Amino acid sequence: MTIECPTPNHEDEVVLLGHGAGGRLTADLLDQLILPAFDSGSGPMEDAALLPGSPDLVVSTDSFVVSPLFFPGGDIGSLAVHGTVNDLAMRGARPLALSVALIVEEGLPLSELRSVLRSLGKAAQSVGVPVVTGDTKVVGRGAADKLFINTTGIGQRTGSLHPSAALARPGDAVLLSGPIGLHGTTVLSTREGLGFESDIASDTQPLHRLVRAMSPLGPYVHVLRDPTRGGLAAALNEIARDSSVAVEIDESAVPVPEAVASACDLLGLDPLVVANEGCLVAFVTAAVADEALAMMRSVPEGAKAVRIGEVLLEGPRGRVTLRTLVGARRIVEMPLGEQLPRIC
Repeated sequence: MTIECPTPNHEDEVVLLGHGAGGRLTADLLDQLILPAFDSGSGPMEDAALLPGSPDLVVSTDSFVVSPLFFPGGDIGSLAVHGTVNDLAMRGARPLALSVALIVEEGLPLSELRSVLRSLGKAAQSVGVPVVTGDTKVVGRGAADKLFINTTGIGQRTGSLHPSAALARPGDAVLLSGPIGLHGTTVLSTREGLGFESDIASDTQPLHRLVRAMSPLGPYVHVLRDPTRGGLAAALNEIARDSSVAVEIDESAVPVPEAVASACDLLGLDPLVVANEGCLVAFVTAAVADEALAMMRSVPEGAKAVRIGEVLLEGPRGRVTLRTLVGARRIVEMPLGEQLPRIC
């Protein structure tokens, strides 16, 4: 296996794999190139956006380039549905409709395409969201890697559950719905033939039912975020930045499966930066933390929910710290680039 530096030195400016990692390079690309082109301002970077003039309607779009197409626990088809539904859910919205666009490389076996589409359709039916429109393009051999999928989701918010990455408050409890690191290590192990995939599977799953279980808490749920690219470290840093708060988590409370820990030890990875596709982090008013955990644990998607930290009453704004197993504290940095490319 060859692991390339995500930020190699180049005389000329070029796009790097790390620019798509969800870390600091992605933030730089957004701030310096993408957002200025659209005059999009500098508000919080949410998983989904409210439609202008229709504040109850939410839209999210995502592209999926995972390699390989099939992996233990899922495939690019189900992942595309789950990822988009989850982005809507992180704004408190239930999914109403999906679009699906395919970019297919010439030479892809029709049997593989058929399997992906069946999985995608089954996942959409399981969620209860119709695929209402789409597009298909075929490119020449070598112009893409087998199959890329773009999905757009429309959702609707109801009730008083209106979370935002900018709403974390001092004193909030930080909750995590389940173990971390499963998706990224599964995909990498399958791609590189490392053997860990026999012990682990991706956690890809829809989270809208988990969010619905928390909806009675309404305004006491301040932030919801699924830690995908960049893992838990990136998600917490984004929330700390957008809410201008200091966040601290307890290493002993963060659930890391043994197989994930072994894979990360072997590869020199931090489980905090490994991608997930089936868990969420929630910032809730501390007084309702136990009630929120009970609600999360009432559905299968949140059966292993735990409290992992809090928003400090005082501390450097925008900073995330970790209380280590030996009682020390270290800063959890925003990941720079892509340690695990092509995982979603």
